[in-house]
Amino acid sequence: MSNIKAIIFDMDGLLIDSEPFWRRASKEVFASVGVDLTEEDMKSTMGRRIDEVVEHWFHERPWEGKSRKDIEAGIIDGVLELVKAEGTLRDGVKETLDICKSLNVPLAVASSSSSELIDVVISTLGIRDYFVELFSAEHETHGKPHPAVFISTASHLNVEPQHCLVFEDSPSGVLAAKAAKMTCIAVPDEEHFDHPFINTADLKLHSLTALDKKLLDSLAS
Repeated sequence: MSNIKAIIFDMDGLLIDSEPFWRRASKEVFASVGVDLTEEDMKSTMGRRIDEVVEHWFHERPWEGKSRKDIEAGIIDGVLELVKAEGTLRDGVKETLDICKSLNVPLAVASSSSSELIDVVISTLGIRDYFVELFSAEHETHGKPHPAVFISTASHLNVEPQHCLVFEDSPSGVLAAKAAKMTCIAVPDEEHFDHPFINTADLKLHSLTALDKKLLDSLAS
């Protein structure tokens, strides 16, 4: 793994199965202003920053009564409550973190979620001690698929982007990682497994349970 000097993890859908939480909260909050989102609607914005999602639907189906910031805050509050009540680690996360930690390189989270939500998720899951950096795309001008959040995270870790390995689950996240010139392991859901953006990853896994140190070493050699 000598070529890999830092490992960066996405959060939603990778460390925690939070996509259903986002969909539940989004459906309820958007419905309060008369915007009925289908499962397909919500899947189409998967992995994107919540303010950009709200902006997208306001442009497509403008509403009255609540500001875009109100909608954004309502969704985040809903997700926070669901994470605290129901959040659990995805299969293979703990084992993957242990493997990565044994490589003696810094580990970080780079997520489209807010800093507040990242803190709550990582604390709820009990994995805070693995990471030296928790970075949110809320600090960037653009969210994923723009590579800014990954580039900024690498900068905070004092590692060149080309020496970073990223774990991602969403098509937009994989696109962002590759645009940042990083090595990427994609762990998508079955629906997105053959998505063109997912296929740009250096390795695809059906689950983190399939990862072992030998596989990591072979990827970097």
